[in-house]
Amino acid sequence: MTDKENKEILSVIFNILIVLLVIVGTIAMLTNKDTTTGLTASGFQNLKFFTVLSNEFCAIVAVLFLICREKIKKNTLMLLKLMAAAATGVTFLIIAAFLQPLYPDMNLYRAGNLYFHLIVPLVAMTEFIFIGTDEKLPFYYTFISAIPAFLYGSGYIINILINGKGEWPDTNDWYGFLNWGWPVGIAIFLFVIVLDWAVACLLRFLNKLVGRKR
Repeated sequence: MTDKENKEILSVIFNILIVLLVIVGTIAMLTNKDTTTGLTASGFQNLKFFTVLSNEFCAIVAVLFLICREKIKKNTLMLLKLMAAAATGVTFLIIAAFLQPLYPDMNLYRAGNLYFHLIVPLVAMTEFIFIGTDEKLPFYYTFISAIPAFLYGSGYIINILINGKGEWPDTNDWYGFLNWGWPVGIAIFLFVIVLDWAVACLLRFLNKLVGRKR
């Protein structure tokens, strides 16, 4: 088989793996009864978390790749892939570098969180870097990739402005970003948006670098 055929087979395997991992993670998330698991809610209320939304989006993109890749323009599909890999990459970095150290008493890698905070992001980023397109991806794709974080942050803030912050555990500030006040909270959200863009830039660069070595 040619390198192109091998890459196609590996890409299919990676995308099937992403779909299966997200399904397993979703089931674990919806059925989890462990109160010591951090940053989880009851049932479909978990959809309020960026982590869950980004992983579900990643699975949707993987499904599109598997069943519609011949019907969708290559660059359009790779843009969606970049958005998904960057969004899940952001959750991976924020959990590992910020939220887990911030909440040391919570195990943020249990039940569905093991898949959504660790396994799926690593698989999605690896798939984009090594099995991605050989074509040059426009740099403006990195800015588009930051849109999910911008939309989520905007919705998060608007919800608090409309419904109030509330008190734990019935709070609309479920990440606790406003514990230090609005200025710090807004700064955190702006940082997350920039981080999403930065991760997309890094993934694009690594994809291009690996493509050159093929």
